[in-house]
Amino acid sequence: MSMSIEISFSKTAKISGGLVVAIGSLASPVSDAARSADSAGQLDKAIKVAGFTGKSFSTVDVIAPVETAADRIALVGTGDPAKLTAHDWMRIGGKICKLIGKAEKVAVLLGDAGAPSSEAAADMALGLLMRSYDFDIYKTKKKDDDDTGSQKVSVVFQHGDAGECKKLFAIRQAVSDGVTLARNLVNEPANVLGPVEFAARAKELEALGVEVEILTEKEMKKLKMEALLGVSLGSVRPPRMAIMSWMGGKAKDKPVAFVGKGVVFDTGGISIKPAAGMEDMKGDMGGAAAVTGLMHTLAARKAKVNVIGIIGLVENMPDGAAQRPGDIVRSMSGQTIEIINTDAEGRLVLCDALTYCQERFKPSVMINLATLTGAVMVALGQHHAGLFSNDDKLSEALSKAGEATQERVWRLPLGPDYDKMIDSKFADMKNTGGRYAGSITAAQFLARFVKDTPWAHLDIAGTAMGSPATDINQSWASGFGVRLLDELVRANYES
Repeated sequence: MSMSIEISFSKTAKISGGLVVAIGSLASPVSDAARSADSAGQLDKAIKVAGFTGKSFSTVDVIAPVETAADRIALVGTGDPAKLTAHDWMRIGGKICKLIGKAEKVAVLLGDAGAPSSEAAADMALGLLMRSYDFDIYKTKKKDDDDTGSQKVSVVFQHGDAGECKKLFAIRQAVSDGVTLARNLVNEPANVLGPVEFAARAKELEALGVEVEILTEKEMKKLKMEALLGVSLGSVRPPRMAIMSWMGGKAKDKPVAFVGKGVVFDTGGISIKPAAGMEDMKGDMGGAAAVTGLMHTLAARKAKVNVIGIIGLVENMPDGAAQRPGDIVRSMSGQTIEIINTDAEGRLVLCDALTYCQERFKPSVMINLATLTGAVMVALGQHHAGLFSNDDKLSEALSKAGEATQERVWRLPLGPDYDKMIDSKFADMKNTGGRYAGSITAAQFLARFVKDTPWAHLDIAGTAMGSPATDINQSWASGFGVRLLDELVRANYES
């Protein structure tokens, strides 16, 4: 059952049934705010029985407490609050969400302003909202017979500076909405979300003030995007490219550009994948989803920056018209590519999108995201995205943003030795360098289409989908990249 969360902030919180939550620290496991809701002193006994000490992210829950208007009273531990980061406060918000259960009313008692801060309160609310996400729109049978499909929950954060909390949360609401959009896109089945349908979802951002242009197969043929178009040859569903523009900065400022791989389903083409696990390839457009979610966030919070988002949208299928191993295609840049493996298709989509982005918009910085290689998961598992870049300053900024949001990246090498691995006997390059260093040679391929623009490639194959559940995400699709890149923009490029 999904939850519909309504979040508000108030200087006072009237308790009338429902769940009451307070935070406790190592110094004070039961806060004054918690004691105000527990006139019978039951929390002291509960924490003794449960061994609750206020340790970070620990919880204790008292059901049906006597002599109080609340149906339940719960505590969430913060450890030493002074040591908590913004992401830690989000995790605490996720813990609060987990405690909700069937409650329809939740009061989170935070006490006076400064304990915790308004920023921390807003971060808790963001974490709660992100944890509440559940993609169940295709389930017709619910867990409970009386379930109407959506649980409406009112959550009031009581804080001494409620007005400041509300102001700060409005920005975080934009982030949550962008992450939700990205998660929804990745979770959608491929029969519902094809290239045309994805482009239509991007077009909906016009309601927020984003300018959106859709290129069809006809326009891409005129631009000689043979690499991108070659991937789509085996599918009856036509390709699309969406160009999203948010001009919130100064007119003279060059834009920051984000490019996403949008393979809505990837069979591998003629180099077909094994059947086991192929259903996960509906998520092979995680890069495009992240770019679309990011554009939503930046527009919704009225970011003071010029940003371009470009997504190449195709389906990679095998049929009589499909691209073959051994084929040679000419990219938009004029460089020729020998197709060794039709399952190395994402880089073919991206190379034309990167060329188009550079030639048309001349961005100050260009970052692409793609669920590009299984090899990056062998190297980094599912806790870091692979980072490849031609610019040390950009790499450092991305790493800092990753640590701040805990959407972490790890830089991997590029260089001439790896570049030689994709040289071709018959064309300018091959689309794969073989088994070894697969994520590096894929990045090295993309680097051939980047000129002097500071550029980074994020391989998010292990982090965009099927990644481990966390306190702020229980979904198969994580929305990875939205918070990372929003933080990057906020910290480095906004005027």
